[in-house]
Amino acid sequence: MSWVTEEEIQAAREMTAIEYLRRYEPNRLKKSSARNEWELVDHDSFKINEITSKWHWKSRDIGGISALNFLTKVDGMNFPEAVRLLANENPSYIPPELPKQEPKPFVLPEKNGSIHGIRRYLCGRGISENALRYCLQLGIVYESSPYHNAVFVGTDENGTGRYAFLRGIYDREGKSFKMEQAGSEKKYGFCIPPTKETHRVAVYEACIDALAHLSLEGRADKYRLSLGGISAPKEGEHRREMKKPQALEHFLSIHPEIQEIEICTDNDFAGRWACEHIKRNYEGGYHIIENLPQIEGADYADLAKMKKEEKRKLKEKGR
Repeated sequence: MSWVTEEEIQAAREMTAIEYLRRYEPNRLKKSSARNEWELVDHDSFKINEITSKWHWKSRDIGGISALNFLTKVDGMNFPEAVRLLANENPSYIPPELPKQEPKPFVLPEKNGSIHGIRRYLCGRGISENALRYCLQLGIVYESSPYHNAVFVGTDENGTGRYAFLRGIYDREGKSFKMEQAGSEKKYGFCIPPTKETHRVAVYEACIDALAHLSLEGRADKYRLSLGGISAPKEGEHRREMKKPQALEHFLSIHPEIQEIEICTDNDFAGRWACEHIKRNYEGGYHIIENLPQIEGADYADLAKMKKEEKRKLKEKGR
């Protein structure tokens, strides 16, 4: 195998995978259903974004940007061969400049006139009537129109909505629709306030976990803050450090009275990883309470649903 020079390697790395495919193998590309995204005809789990140039091969869990990585990792070409190919193919090619997309302004979804759908869905998940009623009255949970999603709202210091997480209340083929509303600011996480003065905030991965834990405990005696998800490595991967969650950082900055952080992440690898890092980042300044679900692999939404099912079985047994 012949060697290649450092200059050739640097030249080869200048070309992105999307540039290479469009110029030399356009027949391998087909449009994806997602905006600005393409797929490979020969690998349906391969996705590539024409704006960011990032590609990801889901079935192999590998990704990148450069054509060099694409040719070696996806097409299996040996490194020197791929370098020589790209270095000789004018990698200074500049794609046509796309118009800059302005970020969408944040607008809450329109409210539906009825709450029957969201009540059926959330109560079916084990959320108590009291917990649901409390959040409905505060206006931080509602049913949207016309798509009938459950909307979980994060507000700023003035009570103005600045974040929203949407969750479909009608599962289709076992899949539930989930997304953050366009323009949402992650630092304004969904937060259920207490009914009295408190020095504690409980943190959860998801909005529904906060509602579920409130339902299980039956009292709004502390702040319950959703982090809006966590980005954890897969089990066995390099244990990188976790950034301080935006939602928690902002919450603590406007609530100097908080002295205790109750960590209520999921009891799986990702949740335990997040718990470990949150504890490490905040212990010393705050009293840390680890309160993950007692069942391996579960979150608080799972526990609330289990409790509802147990009640149903006891009721049937009593009959």
